Amino acid sequence: MSGPKRTGTYSQRPLNLAPAVGDGSKPRTPVTWGIIPAFCAGGARAVILVEDASGFSRKHGRCVATIGKFDGVHLGHQLILDQLKGQAREKDLPALAIVIEPHPEEFFAGSGGDCPARLMDKQEKLRLLEEYGVDFCFVLRFDAEMSRMSAEDYIRGILVEGLGVAALIAGEDFRFGHRRTGDFALLERKGGECDFSVHRTLTREVEGMRVSSTLVRQKLAQGDFAMAEKFLGRPFSIRGTVARGEQLGAKLGFPTCNIELTHRRIPLHGIYACMVKTPRGEYPAAVSIGYRPTVTDSGKPVLEAHLLDFEGQLYGKTIEVVFRQKIREEEKFASTDELQRQIAADVERIRRVFADAAF
Repeated sequence: MSGPKRTGTYSQRPLNLAPAVGDGSKPRTPVTWGIIPAFCAGGARAVILVEDASGFSRKHGRCVATIGKFDGVHLGHQLILDQLKGQAREKDLPALAIVIEPHPEEFFAGSGGDCPARLMDKQEKLRLLEEYGVDFCFVLRFDAEMSRMSAEDYIRGILVEGLGVAALIAGEDFRFGHRRTGDFALLERKGGECDFSVHRTLTREVEGMRVSSTLVRQKLAQGDFAMAEKFLGRPFSIRGTVARGEQLGAKLGFPTCNIELTHRRIPLHGIYACMVKTPRGEYPAAVSIGYRPTVTDSGKPVLEAHLLDFEGQLYGKTIEVVFRQKIREEEKFASTDELQRQIAADVERIRRVFADAAF
């Protein structure tokens, strides 16, 4: 199947969704309701930003689509993507993934509300969807206007008139539209009226458990990284750009690479043995994710990684932190001296973890 044509209002500049490890550039933010064809680098394909969603079907004809949050892009999602690409090949149409951002639970929770932890941010989702060979990604912004849209308008305005969907792959429990009135049965009925077919997503089981983002979150919260890896199809990691911190780690004798966490909530909290991928190679590391209660009460989570046997600085560089084992919970200590002694003990324990384990 030939790749999507670069026509109409497409910007010809590459869109850097997620820099590779070591790239100091910052990812651009996709335009609201933009279409992002996931052209792979290296083979004359590059990620291109399309700023006008309404013109997609006029420029490219019809497509085969699937829709969801794709948090984690786990093995279950990967099976759906295979299903999507297979349907697209059969119909000789492009494969399009509709990615809902932010998650509806985050929108309704507001700035201080409770909602499920995120496995990854939007940029990482798009990077992985590109990696798995989807032709287009449509970032569907969930906001107040979207929350009030009727299920019928959702189908006609977005799926039919906007994207020209010829076939839609959706979960049987998928809900959409104002007050979640839209369901799979409505999609099937409207599909018959609007000339698109509807197909149930396939599901994948690992060790008798149905793979889901919720299950991955549970395993990560339990510190069961081996099972989380089985569900994801890869080790769980967090990627980000190293920012300048308050230099407290360096003052205590344990300099750190700091990553500000953009997730509303994260599935991890505590001290971990990790492997960190940097422009200069991979290093075992003692990693803290939390709120640093001994030294601050800002309420803003931070990832701090002390790379073992590393010298230098990585400010502005992208690193990937791969989680291997939980060491302990985050604690509040009576003094920085007590904190320093505990960090030293954590580092020695993590050295033993990597000396004894074969990850």
